[in-house]
Amino acid sequence: MENIAEKNFADAGRMIAEFSTPENFRRIAAAAGLMVAALEGGGQIISCGNGGSLCDAAHFAEELTARFRRNRRALKATAITDAAFLTCVGNDFGFDKVFARHIEAYGQEGDVLLAISTSGDSPNVVAAAAQALTKGMKVVALTGKSGGQLAAMCDVEIRAPRSEFSDRVQEIHIKVIHTLCQMIEAQLGLDK
Repeated sequence: MENIAEKNFADAGRMIAEFSTPENFRRIAAAAGLMVAALEGGGQIISCGNGGSLCDAAHFAEELTARFRRNRRALKATAITDAAFLTCVGNDFGFDKVFARHIEAYGQEGDVLLAISTSGDSPNVVAAAAQALTKGMKVVALTGKSGGQLAAMCDVEIRAPRSEFSDRVQEIHIKVIHTLCQMIEAQLGLDK
């Protein structure tokens, strides 16, 4: 059992080291800049994903609306997590429309969509990005593998290194999410 723990932490460390490049740091800063511009302009950040990525989307939104490291004013962010809404749209329109329908209803020009998909090809996340673009929103994508369809649809793509397993990708994604939160607070002067 100790070998499992040792291997997991060694693998995670290698992934973080491989990801830690000036280009990826530039992409994270660019994503934070888009999000700050949306918030300063009275807009919002909407996040979505499936399974663990939905949990990451919700975690990102609550870090902004509640607090990250310090108490400060709430920031306008929401994750598409309402079970009644998701199952209603899934039943009436299909699961691939669950996030796009929310964007259609609530997304506004100048808002930002944080689209999270470890493959970059989740049909409902891709549909959300397409809908966001029609609304004049900016799209930030957290992806893995080849970046999938999301890579060509977003303003900023932050791609985890290729991995056989999605948990390694999600470990990079959560680090990026926490870094975005910290950058957003700093750029808004809320980190003191």
